[in-house]
Amino acid sequence: MFGNERIHAVNLKLLTKPECHLCAAARQTMDEVTAEYGLGWQEISTTDHPELAEQFAEEIPVLFVDDQQRDFWVIDPARLRLMIEAGLDS
Repeated sequence: MFGNERIHAVNLKLLTKPECHLCAAARQTMDEVTAEYGLGWQEISTTDHPELAEQFAEEIPVLFVDDQQRDFWVIDPARLRLMIEAGLDS
């Protein structure tokens, strides 16, 4: 559907922490929505990045699109689709 250069135009990262029910739901949303576009995403754990755990302690999970914080706590599928489509169109 999209050329390779367009698929790589959107960089999606999800900051999570262990034993987090909101993170589990966010992972599921990320998997489902990105699969619709044939995209991948990267999970970043606060276990591996304690500086991010401190910076975003009250907002985890946190969604980053092209390294900009775009959402936190609950990742809304419709909002995620809009952000992906906006990135693919740029």
